[in-house]
Amino acid sequence: MEHILGLIAFATSLLAGVIGFGGGMLLIAVLPLFLSPGLIIPIHGITQLASNSSRMIFSLAYVKWALLPKFLAGSVVGIFIFGLLLSNISTDYVPIAIGLYILFNLWSLRFKLFIKKYENYYLIGLLQTGLGLIVGATGPLSLAVLTKQLQSKDEIIATSSLFMTISHLAKIPVFLAIGVPLFEHINILFFLVVGSILGSFVGTKLRMAANNERLITAIKVLLTIMAIRMIILGVL
Repeated sequence: MEHILGLIAFATSLLAGVIGFGGGMLLIAVLPLFLSPGLIIPIHGITQLASNSSRMIFSLAYVKWALLPKFLAGSVVGIFIFGLLLSNISTDYVPIAIGLYILFNLWSLRFKLFIKKYENYYLIGLLQTGLGLIVGATGPLSLAVLTKQLQSKDEIIATSSLFMTISHLAKIPVFLAIGVPLFEHINILFFLVVGSILGSFVGTKLRMAANNERLITAIKVLLTIMAIRMIILGVL
């Protein structure tokens, strides 16, 4: 089982290395076939921490570090708020809200002008990191904003990887504090982490050879498909 999970982690991390997202969504969809429900989000979080941090390191020159302080401050607040609410919050409509936000942010000029008054990296950090404790893959929240504000595919994906690294790193102390036995599954984690790092390396090399404009367009289209899927699944 460990070897299969390692190959899956490689494939999903390679995908994320090329387009900046999607790997985490695929991985969290597959993990229930191998893990008990209580381990899915914690194991997913550590695997995605390895995937995103390695992807960031392989693209370190493109990270927009000036955006980090605001996102980090928002993340700290998000951990505190959603950590307290972890066992008392309904997540039924969260995917619908995220999906609608992504669609409007990408394609509605009127919404872009409206949300620009309130949209900032403090809030994105709070929501992405806080909700990540509960629903797992929330990276597209910041990716939708970065896609609007940055012009280079490498800057978008490298900076998004930095943000997602923070979001996934924040999960570990929270889940340890509530008693999730992560260290009892070190063999599974080893194969998942190694597979993720190798996938990030190969995916980054493929991305850097890709056309900038076409890849950014592909990111927007795939984000749109993912957002529609989140809305449909949330409604059903």
